[in-house]
Order: sequence, then C-alpha cells, then structure tokens
Amino acid sequence: MRGPHNILRLIRTGATLERTGAMGVVLEAFNAPASLRIAARVLGWPFKWLGYKGDPEQPPATRALTALGPAYIKFGQLLSTRPDVVGDELALQLRVLQDKLPPFPTDIAKATVAKELGLPVEELFSEFSEPVAAASIAQVHKAKLLGTGEEVAVKVLRPKIERAFRRDIDAFFLAARMIETLAPSTRRLRPTEVITHFEGVVMGELDLRLETASAAEFAANTAGDEGFAVPEVKWSLSSRRVMTLAWVGGFSSGDVKAIEAAGHDTSALGERILTMFLRHALRDGYFHADMHQGNLKVAEDGTLVALDFGIMGRIDEYTRRVYAEILFGFIRKDYRRVAEVHFEAGYVPADRDVDEFARALRAVGEPIFGMDASRISMGRLLSYLFEVTERFGMETRTELILLQRTMVVVEGVSRSLSPNINIWTVSQPIVESYIAESIGPKALIRDLGRTLRVVGRFGPRLPQIVEAALIQQQATPKTIKPNSWLKKGALVLAGSGLLAVGVLVGLAL
Repeated sequence: MRGPHNILRLIRTGATLERTGAMGVVLEAFNAPASLRIAARVLGWPFKWLGYKGDPEQPPATRALTALGPAYIKFGQLLSTRPDVVGDELALQLRVLQDKLPPFPTDIAKATVAKELGLPVEELFSEFSEPVAAASIAQVHKAKLLGTGEEVAVKVLRPKIERAFRRDIDAFFLAARMIETLAPSTRRLRPTEVITHFEGVVMGELDLRLETASAAEFAANTAGDEGFAVPEVKWSLSSRRVMTLAWVGGFSSGDVKAIEAAGHDTSALGERILTMFLRHALRDGYFHADMHQGNLKVAEDGTLVALDFGIMGRIDEYTRRVYAEILFGFIRKDYRRVAEVHFEAGYVPADRDVDEFARALRAVGEPIFGMDASRISMGRLLSYLFEVTERFGMETRTELILLQRTMVVVEGVSRSLSPNINIWTVSQPIVESYIAESIGPKALIRDLGRTLRVVGRFGPRLPQIVEAALIQQQATPKTIKPNSWLKKGALVLAGSGLLAVGVLVGLAL
C-alpha cells in the first residue's frame, strides 16, 4: 500500500510522539544526531494537534504507542527485546507496555469461529463467554466443549487485523529508509533490518496455526519436566484465525499473596521458573521468549503453566554450547577461558588481544560477584557483556539479545516470588549438567556418530561422484599433474572406506 497514505500516517505518528512527549525520549534512545532532532521537532510541532492524546498516566513512549494502535503496540513489544537498538531505559519502558485494547463484539468472534471451523459455535461449544482478555492482535474467550464439558480457551484474531498491520508496516519501512537517508550514522542500528524482522514476527503471529504449532512443539519438549506444563492443543478446533487450548485455572505468577494463601512455597517456585527457563534454552534450544507474569500461571497443584506462544526463541546447538561455556566460565571466574570461547566462536575478530579482552571481562564479572545474593543478576551480566564485546568489534547477534532480554524478565518474575534468590547458585547445576552432556567425551562420540550418518547418506551416490570426477579430469588433461591420478585414486579409496564406516556406524547408532 504505497503512496500518500504512508506519508500521512507518519505525520500522525510524529504528531502523536510530539503531543505525548515521547519524541525526545525516542530520539535520545536512538542517539539521533542534532540535525535529525531539529528536523523532527520543526516538522512535528506544527502538526501536534493531529496527534492522539493517549493516556496521561502512562510513560511517554508507552502512551504514544498505545494511542497509535495494534501495530505500534506490537512494534514496541519487539523493540523491548532489543536494548542494543533502543537503549536500556526505553527498553525498560516498553517492557511494561500494556498490550490491552477494547474487545471487539462477541458476535463477530463467533462468526469468525464458525467460518474458520466450518460449524456454528453452538455445535462446537455448550458455552462461549464474553472476552476474558483482549490484546493487540486477538482476544480470548472461555468456552466449554459440547458433549464433554471440558473448559477451553478460544483465541480469535481481530477482524481486518492483517490489513491494519500491513498498512502500518508499509509506513514503518518508509520511516526506516528516511532515517537511514537523513541520518547515516543510524545505519549501524540497521533500521530496515529491524522492520524486516518485525514483519516476519507479526506475519507469523497473524497465522494462529503457527502459534498452535509452537505450543505443540514446546509441550513435546517439556513433557518430562516435573512441575511445568503447557496447555493441551486442540488441533481440530484451531485454524489460521482461531486457536483452541485447554483452559488453565490457578493464579497469575504475579499474584504472590494468592499463591502464598494457597499454601505454595514461593521460594521454590521462583527457583523453578529460573531453572526451567535455562533448561529449555540450553537443553532444547527452544524457549518461551515472552515469559512475563501474565504468561505464567501457577495451577492449583503448584504446577507452572506457560501461556501465549506468539514469541518463541530458538538457538542452534553450537550457539548453545558457546553460551553455556561463557556462563560456566563466569561461574568459575575463569575469564581467560570466557575470552577464548569468544575468539573460538568468531564472535570477536581474531586481530584483537585476547588478554585485553579477558581483562575487560574481569571488570564486568568481579563487581557482580561482589554483590549480595539479592542483587546478583545474570541479565545484568549479559547486558554488560554485550557492551564489552561491542567495544571489541563483536557484531550484534539477535538470538543472544532475545535470550538476554528474556533472562531479565525471568529474573524479575523469579525475584517477585523469591526476593533473595541467588541466581548463580540456582543456575550452576543446570549449566554444569549441560556442559557434561554437550561438551564432554560423550558429546564428542555423539557428534562423530551424527557426522558419519550424514556422510553415510552419500554411499549410493559414490559411483556417480567418482565417475563425474573422472570425466572432468579426462576433459582437462593439460591441467593434471603427473602424480594427481595417484592422489585422486587414494582420495576415492579413502572416501569409500569412510562412507562404508559411516553406514555401519549410522546403522549401529
């Protein structure tokens, strides 16, 4: 949707930022040059009357984004995961962004359910409540299945939400290009790439089949985790615009008084939240990346139940090992090893001094370890760590930024239940266990087996590979050195032997 609409939308956006007082906050967070600040104020002030007023009780940035609507709210939530882009102060404001909007009529929700699932609501549910929660993209209704009476949560997308997001995303791209053109210094923050990432996240959330799949995968990964659960997915009652999960009772993890009144050990719950997060991130490489108090409930029996799977984090196995070694090195105060891991992983350019880097890491770690248990923070450690690595030339790694942001949120939830929790004491067994399983001799044997299985798959193609190599050599005889046939023959024989071993090992494993 190109053209004047985007310009008008950006004018209203600027006017709202100016009217709510968020303009200065945003420009400061992005460290905008003086020329851009002056231009934004000069252009924004005359149109201030066009801006939305918003809720004066909210912080400026939160007030502006909430007033501008669903796409801006969701964009603010995404930016809260990128303190490397917006800075810690603004990220903290956006982290408490209220993702709440007035609900749309229940009749429209029922019509959507009927259209998506192919049957009237009355033939699927014996009860279908008014909205119990309304957010930027969808709202939730409590219902009972017809026949069984099982209680379920039915999430329904807002009407025409796709069109609304597409309109605003198009305007975001225009704004990003304008910023990169007017302020070249901001290109290091890659505004266009940030919008592209946002577009991918939102488009995924606008297809509830993908969120349903995320819930199912997360449930499968955590099925054996005692004291932790994911609501059962109802695939037959889910589609692109509707998602149905088992209903979860209990208490919000933020309602500490109610949890204590129910007789649950809040200190144990705080520790379990932290250990579960680390276990999911390290063991599975797939973690809940929006694990705030509203998305984590405590069931009547004390089980932790995760909700809302629109934002999930994924880390590949190699990165997990690097991350675990870094944490393990800090736990043991082995800063030299932490520095070496960064160099080995290629995070820091090889031309930098490893000893100087280790000294900088010590300056990060020692003050934190000197704090009392209630102030030790792994989130703070990771935040400082990224500052140091940036000074040494490390490029931003989005998956680690998301991990760091989630770690901060999880720590906050844990401390609300157990104020004196010692992050390192709780984390050490999880990290050590992962190190033993993933970096020791057993891991080496397992990795070798996987490699040989992959190599073994080429067995049936070996004759064609050899024949193609021979034909190529015959076609270019002048380039062949006298002993090249012997070398290539030896290579083929060695390859054949390796493939045979790979097949046998693969079958054995």
